[in-house]
Amino acid sequence: MGHTLAAILEAAAGGRFPPPDGGTTVVPQPSPRDAGVIAFTAHSVVFTDEDPRWVHSALDALDCDGLAATMNPRFLAALLERTGRTTDTIDLLTVAAPLPGDPPLELRAIADPDHPRVRRALGRRDDVRVWAADGGVLVLGRGVAGRWETAIEVDEAVRHRGLGRDLARAARHLVPGGGPVWSQQAAGNARSIRAFQAAGFRPVGSEALLLPPPPHAQPPNAG
Repeated sequence: MGHTLAAILEAAAGGRFPPPDGGTTVVPQPSPRDAGVIAFTAHSVVFTDEDPRWVHSALDALDCDGLAATMNPRFLAALLERTGRTTDTIDLLTVAAPLPGDPPLELRAIADPDHPRVRRALGRRDDVRVWAADGGVLVLGRGVAGRWETAIEVDEAVRHRGLGRDLARAARHLVPGGGPVWSQQAAGNARSIRAFQAAGFRPVGSEALLLPPPPHAQPPNAG
């Protein structure tokens, strides 16, 4: 298994996963922005600049199934408190291979920093690119460990017509460089999960991203 998060993700995109041995691997953050936890089948990866000994000690202190320890709310809360970070939710992490040619969907490139989905992307990704379709928005950008990530937004008035699936599939045509494209869906967002899986995205694990504190704040263990 690779010793960087980028190497682990590259292997997972190709169907090669960490050994299902119940263990937890701690690797450095790929950037000051990105920290978090990815739980694969029976093996977790914690990417943080915190002391790995603290991570393992905090996991050992939990009275829970070891296979679920890294996504246990008490561990995540302890990690958030130690780092001074916040989080939104635990997501389903999915990935898909690129597709050749142009997407079979009419899209127009836009630069609208006021769109909520665009604002969210600009805060969490680099090299953000945005396209609009009638009733929907598609975002691509470099996220965790430089991976290309996509997100979509579909207007309520045009739901249940396959637009979400078509937008997610379009991302596979638009991803630069011929590499894989990743996406996260909240576990409770069944419509989004169905759309991405219908577009060929396959689940590889769960992910909890720890969002950095505001620029004026310091983590509790700083100083």
